[in-house]
Amino acid sequence: MNGWIGRILRVNLTSGNITTEALDEKIAKDYIGGRGLGIKYLYDEIDPAVDPLGPENKLIFATGPLTGTGALAAGRYMVVTKAPLTGAIANSNAGGYFPSELKFAGYDMIIFEGKASSPVYLWIQNDHAELRSADELWGKDVITTTDRVIEQTDPEAKVACIGPAGENLVKFANIMNDKGRAAGRSGVGAVMGSKNLKAVAVRGTNGVRVADPAGFRDAILAAQKEFHDPYMSEVLAKYGTADVVEFSNEVGLLPTRNHQQGMFEGAAKIGGATMAAKYNLRGARKTKACFSCPLACGRVTRVPDGEFKGEGEGPEYESLGALGSACGVDNIEAVIKANHICNEMGMDTITAGSTIACAMELTEKRFIPKSDIGLDLKFGNGHAVVELLKQTAMREGFGNALAEGSYRLAESYGHPELSMTSKKQEFPSYDPRGGQGFALAYATSNRGGCHIRQEVHCLEFFGIALINIIETGGAIDRFSTEGKPQVVKDVQDFYCMIDSSGICNFIIIGSPDPNVFIKLMETGTGLKFGGLEGFLKTGERIFNLEKLFNLKAGLTYKDDTLPPRMLEEPMPEGPGKGHVVHLEEMLPDYYSARGWSDKGIPGDTKLSELGL
Repeated sequence: MNGWIGRILRVNLTSGNITTEALDEKIAKDYIGGRGLGIKYLYDEIDPAVDPLGPENKLIFATGPLTGTGALAAGRYMVVTKAPLTGAIANSNAGGYFPSELKFAGYDMIIFEGKASSPVYLWIQNDHAELRSADELWGKDVITTTDRVIEQTDPEAKVACIGPAGENLVKFANIMNDKGRAAGRSGVGAVMGSKNLKAVAVRGTNGVRVADPAGFRDAILAAQKEFHDPYMSEVLAKYGTADVVEFSNEVGLLPTRNHQQGMFEGAAKIGGATMAAKYNLRGARKTKACFSCPLACGRVTRVPDGEFKGEGEGPEYESLGALGSACGVDNIEAVIKANHICNEMGMDTITAGSTIACAMELTEKRFIPKSDIGLDLKFGNGHAVVELLKQTAMREGFGNALAEGSYRLAESYGHPELSMTSKKQEFPSYDPRGGQGFALAYATSNRGGCHIRQEVHCLEFFGIALINIIETGGAIDRFSTEGKPQVVKDVQDFYCMIDSSGICNFIIIGSPDPNVFIKLMETGTGLKFGGLEGFLKTGERIFNLEKLFNLKAGLTYKDDTLPPRMLEEPMPEGPGKGHVVHLEEMLPDYYSARGWSDKGIPGDTKLSELGL
């Protein structure tokens, strides 16, 4: 096989048996890799109704055919499982160097089954794989765990692991690799913790073969030439994603005080320029790039002294929004510290911050007694955010309630409407009232509140994403519902392919000609998609299989929705003032565009068309 290695590592944690099996070539052709391969194997091998934290659930690490090839930013993998946060499909993406190392060791995927009787970690060195005791690692943070596993294996090993949050089954626990890269949404780290699996370490010394080396090299050069958007290649390279804070604020979609507002008066204090001037490390250590990435959008930050002293990766934009503006916190040092805690403990910064923001609103409206919390939990209190994150990771005190996520927290106090979620997963740092297209994308995302599975907001605000895919000729009216259902459907299908390829979507955002990406895929794998239409059809197959999984897991069309605040409470200020989401206007047309019934169920004709 080309692009793919052609091998899967299957690890039965209950018995300790480790076996290698061949990757089915037809499945690889039909589902590509990463997100697609992961959902295909998960759908075929588990009952979608299983307990996400039970031993019957499986945990899949899946690379893409371009992972490790040298294509631009081709260093991604997907963690696919049933999500404890949502009860839906989880497909959490991460970069760094761990994914490519897994390919170099000779595997496209790892499938974890069952549950170990005591803590273990998996050590892979090319063809050799073994489970080792992790008793002395249990309870350790991500940084310490990574360092100790490397000491016990190989200096060049790459490590993915969980922190205390995963061990304590926090429903939004991450899997962290390379210390600062996060498979960060839906609670995949809790699934890993439920299996008593502390870490995976891998060392590989092989390569990845492509189908047409000369054509692949030409496609890489074409991608480099195409990657010319000034924002992506200059501003993002200078400030990282933190630069987005002030832009989002200007256009009125920066989540503020649990999405009660879309503009934050303290945005400049937590934005990219402030971080770069005062807290980003200088010199060779100031940026972090993933494998084969020319962008290096990661930042290493340091608070030199005081209450929030510390050093680590981030925060990136989503974290600044969730831990900063959503909580009303303009103390950048507190936000940096909060981000570092999430990374060290292994928690999703988006859900963590949004859950605390929800708790702040519940408290200020006197729905949560202050005696339940033990802290002065009000908007703007950065100290409380930092302290509560520590409690959450350990499930101590009020942190035990926060560890369930904002929906269950708000529901337990009688006000689930104050949870800013879709399918119980918290929104990223873009208020959906700021654009009808990405509001629809939030509501219909198979994994719940999410922007990264369909970058429709980039099209509505920047006019740079997937321009030639949906033939708009540029930016479109973000407050209009016209044509948005088809736009969302096409972009979702395309992103299924990005997420299955092993390439980072930032590179795609900066390269608006989809043919460049298709050429990389064809010369890398040897597949022929028959142009954009055939390419999108493969993505559509993946999206529909995820939908079938969710339906069997118990989700219905009633879950394709947004909180009442988004549908009924107009944005109070800024460029989006007076706007709400008109979901009821778009959802029927979206279902129709997908070939689904009015209840959001894929029809027999559509399933047959997709080979499902």
